[in-house]
Amino acid sequence: MAAQSGTGAPTGGEAEGTDEVADLFRTLGRQIKVARERAGLSQKELGERIGYGEETISSVERARRTPQPELLVAVDRLLECGGLLASAAEDVERAKTRRRVRHPEWFRDYARLEAEAVELRYFANQAVPGLFQTQEYARAVFTSRQPFFDEETIEERVVARMARQDLMTRWPTPTVSAVVQESILRQPFGGPAVQRGQLEQLLRIGRLRHIELQVMPTASEDHAGMGGPFTLLTPKGRPQVAYLEVQHFSRVVTDPEEVRVLAAKHGSIRGQALTPRESSRLLEKMLGDL
Repeated sequence: MAAQSGTGAPTGGEAEGTDEVADLFRTLGRQIKVARERAGLSQKELGERIGYGEETISSVERARRTPQPELLVAVDRLLECGGLLASAAEDVERAKTRRRVRHPEWFRDYARLEAEAVELRYFANQAVPGLFQTQEYARAVFTSRQPFFDEETIEERVVARMARQDLMTRWPTPTVSAVVQESILRQPFGGPAVQRGQLEQLLRIGRLRHIELQVMPTASEDHAGMGGPFTLLTPKGRPQVAYLEVQHFSRVVTDPEEVRVLAAKHGSIRGQALTPRESSRLLEKMLGDL
């Protein structure tokens, strides 16, 4: 068993990259935006046609997320860019190796495991899981952190969290199952606009084939997750491990018996939660009530 603790609240890491890499991503983002607007498509319409969410397209155009080679090729083909974007795919791969994401020491072991994951399971009853968060929600998380971060650090942390989300659109994608407490979704964290954007994001995520998203209803009389949130992940070719965060402390759990207990608990939580279809209907209703 390995354990880490840190002096800062869980944040999901800090981003550190060269100006050259940042300039490349900004340039590609502007080129995608110009090509999209020339074709008369909205970000949502472009995303739907090439299999990406509106948030991803928006993030790439604003250089908040790495423009993955697969996305560049798809946009190039759909919008008939004559190879302009597709030819940059190799440049992006080289840039990704130069751009390093520097995580706090307490988070590094988990970050390495997460990058190798073929399966991820979440139970969240404090905040939306980091890999599902919108930029605005993540920014609200880091802005509310105490002791306070300065503005530069907040932006660095947001970029780092968005960079972690690349694993959700890579191929092959990890299999993901997540149970989120209903009370989290009803809290207008960051304000009504942030809440609405996050609910819309969860609806989009829930439609992806490799993700099963469930909501644990507040009215449930049975709840196996009262011990708090946790993550289970299975790195490729390695045993399943667990990850816990509470206040300023984090822990990677590798002991087989402890992992087995948490896995069994996750199974019970999933059985007590709404089904994915019922969860989508609840999210739609919550959006309609805003």
